[in-house]
Amino acid sequence: MEAEKSIIGEIVEKYENYTRASFIRLLRKLKKSLENAVRLNHRRVLVISGDNPEISGILTARSLVEFSKVLKKLGTSTESNIEVLYVYHSDMPHARLRRGIVEELVKRKTKKVKIKFIDYSQSEDYLGTTFNSLVMDLNEDLRPNDLGRMIGVVKGGGLIILQTPSWNEWDKKLTLFQLSLATPQHPREEVRNIFKKWFKMKLKEHHGIFIYDADNFRTIKSCIDKRIEVLPASSHRSIVIPEKRVFPREVYLQALTQDQVNVIQLLERFVEKPKYGRKRILILIADRGRGKSCALGIGAAALINELLKVKNRVRILVTAPKLSNVQSLMDLALKTLEALKLNPKIIRRGRRIIEIKGERYSIEYWEPIKIPSLRGDIVIVDEAAGLHVPMLHAIRKVHNRILYSSTIHGYEGAGRGFSIRFLQLVKEDPKSDIIEYEMKEPIRYGLDDPIEKWQFDTLLLDAEPAELDSRDLDDIANNRLSYFVPNLERWFSKEGEEELRQFFGIYVLAHYRNEPDDLGMMADAPHHTIRALKTSSGKIVCSVQLAEEGPIPPDMVDALLMGERIPGNIIPDRILKHLRIREFAETRGWRIVRIATHPRVQGRGIGTLMLKYLISEASQRGYNWIGAGFGVNPPLLKFWVKNDFLPIHISPDRNPVSGEYTVIVLNPLDYLVAELMKIFVKEFKCKLLISLHEIYRDMEVDVAHMMLTIPTGTIKLFGKLYLSRIQWDRLRIYSLGPMTYEAVCDVMKLLSFYYFSNYEECRKKLMFSTREEEILIMKVLQGRPWDEVAQRLNEKQIKIMMSLKEIAKKFVNAYVGYNEKPGITIKK
Repeated sequence: MEAEKSIIGEIVEKYENYTRASFIRLLRKLKKSLENAVRLNHRRVLVISGDNPEISGILTARSLVEFSKVLKKLGTSTESNIEVLYVYHSDMPHARLRRGIVEELVKRKTKKVKIKFIDYSQSEDYLGTTFNSLVMDLNEDLRPNDLGRMIGVVKGGGLIILQTPSWNEWDKKLTLFQLSLATPQHPREEVRNIFKKWFKMKLKEHHGIFIYDADNFRTIKSCIDKRIEVLPASSHRSIVIPEKRVFPREVYLQALTQDQVNVIQLLERFVEKPKYGRKRILILIADRGRGKSCALGIGAAALINELLKVKNRVRILVTAPKLSNVQSLMDLALKTLEALKLNPKIIRRGRRIIEIKGERYSIEYWEPIKIPSLRGDIVIVDEAAGLHVPMLHAIRKVHNRILYSSTIHGYEGAGRGFSIRFLQLVKEDPKSDIIEYEMKEPIRYGLDDPIEKWQFDTLLLDAEPAELDSRDLDDIANNRLSYFVPNLERWFSKEGEEELRQFFGIYVLAHYRNEPDDLGMMADAPHHTIRALKTSSGKIVCSVQLAEEGPIPPDMVDALLMGERIPGNIIPDRILKHLRIREFAETRGWRIVRIATHPRVQGRGIGTLMLKYLISEASQRGYNWIGAGFGVNPPLLKFWVKNDFLPIHISPDRNPVSGEYTVIVLNPLDYLVAELMKIFVKEFKCKLLISLHEIYRDMEVDVAHMMLTIPTGTIKLFGKLYLSRIQWDRLRIYSLGPMTYEAVCDVMKLLSFYYFSNYEECRKKLMFSTREEEILIMKVLQGRPWDEVAQRLNEKQIKIMMSLKEIAKKFVNAYVGYNEKPGITIKK
């Protein structure tokens, strides 16, 4: 460490007054542009490109010093310090060298600039924070999620500095993100270099971005700004606090925008409890950086203040896909509670706030899966777009005052998809009073900020599907859709960009969780490819992302069977670990990573048509199988089973965000896998049946029912049914009334095992209704209490009890009858 400091000191001494005329000229233009940016509350980007870490560090430090002079000149930093966030890979020697040079030189030149240095692994902790400037060292990595996460921390009038490798050589260098995309079957040499080219193209396209080539001492791009003397009306920010209000003035003083004031005022409606049987719901949507989480945090504190006047204790539950998503909410709730003199105390998990509590109140974060089983006065679901729709409905079903917030375009998720897939269903509920609000005013920077436009454009955060007209709808109705294999190089270029946006826009609306990394993986992962269905006018109506998996290298099979992991081979990994058949390691297939249909034309057979095309192409390629993994729910499982994809594995745990079990389905394409499938399906069904009482005891009955009743042809788990004479006699007496279920639960379990393991044959013989089968699953196989079964079926307990006796009668009549006298005689 001391040696490193000594080297850095020598470098700074050597280059302290380093100047290049080309860079000085660029800085002059940048400073003029920054002056306009400060006046407009906009931001600017400076890219410093070069392979020499010493020069890169020196130019970064010089730029920060000059930036501080601009702010001082305009009177925006006369007292406070200029806060800079510097993000780098601390385990990389050159990254540490650049960091050290910047730290030392800035310290020598000014005391006004305070730099916070963090590793990229800590970046998620800084979501929702605010800085004057950001430095991102992109020399070792260019991870799309980092760009989506970090750019938003810089406030208006701020400067973002991106350090990159040599501009001309960057395309030839693999980033850490790209290296993570390689698999044993597709090594690093096959990783594509598409996203980097796209990123560079977008840097050149957008206003407010300056690019300097430090290797060749030349400006690649600069912007010419006309000096702005008179500010547009949109750049002025004023706040009007309502005269008639429920919450104290101290609450409204925490707001930074009028949008936040308006949201806080809407939350006053949640002080009063809804009438019995009714629900009150807020739907709050906004682009990223509008302060919606902060507004909810302020409102949560204000609601506590009011509810304490009428309640002995107030409990607010908060959830989101990740704990990091709610830190802004917690910070502002804490600040507002302090302003209201409610003496809050905080509980942390690591560096993050997990609970704020005081006398008779608490604001608690819980994982989404826990919320339906908890009770609270108010529930806040932040970044709701990142949760699966069934989980959102599960929360809505239990609670009656709920605040949902969602990002429309941003790193956290896709709010319009949330609106389309969730809000429409909520509006159909006549017992729900819905309040909707969209926040538009950025909290950290002004409207029309060019850097936000660049970020959205680069990461496709604002991508949307094509607008379909009557011609397109006619093509769909008459099955005139063409199967399309895109050229990714073309799609990630000016010529093909519109189709890329249509393709990705369908994902944005159809899937509950989209991240910028998905775009990077689609562009560069060597084993990933995409397919689409188009109308005759060229509009995309179905998007598919595929991953080629298998065969597993022979030297890795044993390690995988012993529990080790292999990157990029999800289906082979799960099959070898759980189904244990070595031959599958020799197979190769496509895993359907994501499939989505244009939201306007879902339910018209487009997804089924796409699967037919995919199966056909996979067969032509010589693949052995095609499969998928997804969070299981009845409609989705029905879609896959209808198209001959059978479940062969289910995760032992629910996904903590979606609340669903993950299922893998497979469609065999050759004789070997077809024969293996007979074993897989048998093992899957047997495992599920025997595990329902414990591992899957809380599985939704409609999901369990569907998986247990999938037609499997001649596959049988058990041969002949065998019960002892004593067991049959106990069952007879139970079915006739005198005996309780508890005395024959062992017999009923054996019969249920036999029934569902030989389902097609038994269904014809016994003619059980779906309701009767669900009673067997819930009461006998899962061992749920009578009241829980009755509640699920919306019937009285006594009726469920009598129904189970009727089921027992059907078993007796079908297999032994009632001719024998009660009791067993042992003949000598």
